[in-house]
Amino acid sequence: MHMRRILAAVIATAALAGLGLTGAATATAATAKGAPSVVSPSECRQGGGVPRIDLPGNPCQGGKYDGQAVD
Repeated sequence: MHMRRILAAVIATAALAGLGLTGAATATAATAKGAPSVVSPSECRQGGGVPRIDLPGNPCQGGKYDGQAVD
C-alpha cells in the first residue's frame, strides 16, 4: 500500500512537471514571435529597413522589422 502511494506521487509529480515545461515553452515562443512591437528608428535601420515616420502609423518599411511601428 505504501509503495502505491509513492508511485502515485511520483507519477503525479512527473505529469505536473511536464505540463509546466510545456507552458514555459509556449510562453517563450509567444514572446519571441511578438517582440518587439515598436522599434526605434535606429533599430529599424539596423534591421535593414527605412523608418517611414511620414506615413500613417509610422511603419518601419522593409528589413527585419517590416511593418512594425517606429517610435
